[in-house]
Amino acid sequence: MKTKELRSFNVEDLNKKKAELRKELMKEMAMISAGTIPKSPGKISAMKRTIARIMTILAEKEVKKKA
Repeated sequence: MKTKELRSFNVEDLNKKKAELRKELMKEMAMISAGTIPKSPGKISAMKRTIARIMTILAEKEVKKKA
């Protein structure tokens, strides 16, 4: 997802999306550890980047809330 799309979400939606992506990432990583090759290896790094973006946006919103 793009950063602009993520910034439009509220905190609850961002947390739900993060949990959803982490669950999906765990499934993909379990498949890799079981020895199967993922359909698209780039999807894993994209999920990791999106999770990092969400965490950054949540931290920014936390700082704005405190200020």
